[in-house]
This record gives sequence, C-alpha cells and structure tokens, in this order.
Amino acid sequence: MSKSAEASAFGRAGALPRARTGGGQNGQVSRLRIAQLANFVGPTSGGLRRAVDRLGRGYAAAGAARLLLVPGAQDDVWEDDSGVVVTIESPAVSGGYRLVLSPRKVWDVLDRFRPTSVEVSDKWTLTVAAAWARRRHAGSVLFSHERLDAMASLFVRHDMVRPVHWLNVGLARAYDRIVVTTRYSAGEWADTAAEPVIVSLGVDLAAFSPAPAPLAPAPLLRLVYAGRLSREKTPHLAVATAVELDRRGRPVQLDVWGAGPHLGELKALADGSPVCFHGYADDRAALAAAYRAADVSLSVCPAETFGLAVLEALACGVPVVTADVGGARELVDGTCAEWAPPDPVFLADAAERLAARRAADPAGLQEAARTRAELYAWDNAVAAMLALHAELAAKAGRR
Repeated sequence: MSKSAEASAFGRAGALPRARTGGGQNGQVSRLRIAQLANFVGPTSGGLRRAVDRLGRGYAAAGAARLLLVPGAQDDVWEDDSGVVVTIESPAVSGGYRLVLSPRKVWDVLDRFRPTSVEVSDKWTLTVAAAWARRRHAGSVLFSHERLDAMASLFVRHDMVRPVHWLNVGLARAYDRIVVTTRYSAGEWADTAAEPVIVSLGVDLAAFSPAPAPLAPAPLLRLVYAGRLSREKTPHLAVATAVELDRRGRPVQLDVWGAGPHLGELKALADGSPVCFHGYADDRAALAAAYRAADVSLSVCPAETFGLAVLEALACGVPVVTADVGGARELVDGTCAEWAPPDPVFLADAAERLAARRAADPAGLQEAARTRAELYAWDNAVAAMLALHAELAAKAGRR
C-alpha cells in the first residue's frame, strides 16, 4: 500500500477511519464495523460487484463503518463516501479477474480496521478472513452468491456435486452464518452444518424504469440478453434460442450486452443469425435503454442463484423468459414471465408465448413486470444484512 494513501485512510499512527453517522436505525448500527471481502471483482464484473457495492453503501448510509477489500493491480487504500476501500496486489486469472493470494496482507488490513464482523463473498482464498474473525472475536458470514456445484459442473462439463459438497462442509464449519439469495441456492448446503439465511438482493428502481409507453407490437421479435459471456452463465442458451427462432422463420433480433471469454464461441454459434454483440455496458442508463428497446429479455441460465438481470428487465417493464430451474425462476411469476426447460427449442417456444401475450396486452404486461420488480428493494436487503451483522457481532463478542 502506498504510504501516503495509508496515512490518509488510517491515520499517521494507524488510527481507524471514523464511522459515519447517518440514518441509522439505532445506536447498535453505528457501532458496527463491517469488512466486506470479495474476489473476482473487476472492471467488467456484473451482479457480484453491484451486490457488494449496494450492500456496502447501504451499511455506510445507515451509520456503520464499512471496509471493502478486493484484489487489484497494486496495493492501495483510499476512502470514498461508502467507507474505506483496499486493493491487494493480486495475479490475474481466467476472464480478466484477479485472485487475492496473500493471507498476510488480508490479516494486516483486518487488524488495522478491527471489524466487528466480516462478510466474505468468496469461497476460495478469502476464507482466511473467517479464521481471523474467530481469533479476534468478530462475527463471520459467507455470502454465497453462486451455487458452486451447478456452476462448476457447467464449466468443466463434469458432475462436481460431491467435491463441492465437501468444500461446503468445511465452509459451514468455518463461518458463523451462510447467506444465500434463493431457495435454489440454499439447496447446495444440504447435509452440512449450515442453516442458510435467505436474503434476496434488490434492483435500482430509479435507474431501471419503464418507458412512458411500451413498444408498439411489431413483426420483429426484439430479444435482449445482458450478462457475462462465460460458460457458467450459459449465454450459449440465449444465442441458441435466437438461432432456433430464426430457423423457424420468425423475424427476430437478439441484442447481447456483456463481455467474457466465450465471445468467439457465441459469434460462431450465431453463424449469420440476427444476433448483435454490443460489449459490456457499465452505464446503467445505457443498459436500461437496451432493456426498454426489447420485447422480451432472456435470462435462461439453469444454474443462476439469483439473477439481477431478471430484476433489471422487469423494472424496465420488460417480461422475461427463464429456465424452469435455478434461482431466476424464483424471481418471476406467471404475470410477467414464461419459463421452460433449458433447451433452445423449449425456450424458443416460451419466447413465442410471451411475445403473443405482449402483442395482445403490451401495457398490461409492462405493468405486471414493473410490479414484480418492486417487490425487490435494496433497502430490504440492507436491513436484513445489518440485522445479521449486529447479531453476529454481539455473539462473537461473548465468545
């Protein structure tokens, strides 16, 4: 860490950053010091980066002191309006992500910040924070953002349920609590010591909002996919669904927003079909406009544990096609979505059904989609996590 930055953030004698006072629910929140740690957070990260950021900003706004530790190109530390941010120099791994490999640096940062609880969004190298928390009488929570058994099986194309189960047995013992986002995600923790807490994430209902009036029905079926172009997210299913619709002679266009290591494969799969790849959209206004330009959003990964892209599309008034398994299916109901087995033929049928419903009642479907999204507010997620951090900090202090 640069000495000038370290002195600015922690003080010349290693003093701690001052907790902000804000709209805290009570004095208990203002006493919390929450350290969030995450790997695989980079410039083109999607849901994980947004989730960690929105939760952390919510903690700071409520009056807690918040630290965020992530991998970076170099050691650094600074303060912003959400608290202290620390990057630890880490090597690049697959897909342009970085992975923290130095437990000593992690422990040093935590020793300086002295959190009352740690929140780890990683099942690999950052588990060292759980051991630190136990030694220092702090609480520990693993935020399980992915269902690793299903994701790993998709990525390596081999059944990974058993090895992941034994990894989870160890993680359940290491952490005080495990947090998941859906019932589907909780299933990974069966037959371990964990009793997962389900905390639904949220969507920015201001940034993602419907057009004043829905698009007029047209012969062209306008589809959108937003997400990382990596095998574990199965963007191949979305592209194959558009290819299947095109093969049927259905006028269709799929706009793909995202970046990742399998862009070349996806372009080859499209093979002349009307699929347009736009790259990563970091600007939320541009992404919201992309959703609003579509008739139907495809979020068809069968191993997705939540699906922020589902909520973003719904918040824009755009109905969604999902796989009939996975966490994304839990976010929708029959008023705003169709679902099908994760196969291009069945998903194309679902898209056709949803397009027909939209042609019959575009305004009604837009309203239903928005109404569903409004069930998922970030304030609810922040409040649930703050209550959990307060409980863990209190219990850890009595060890």
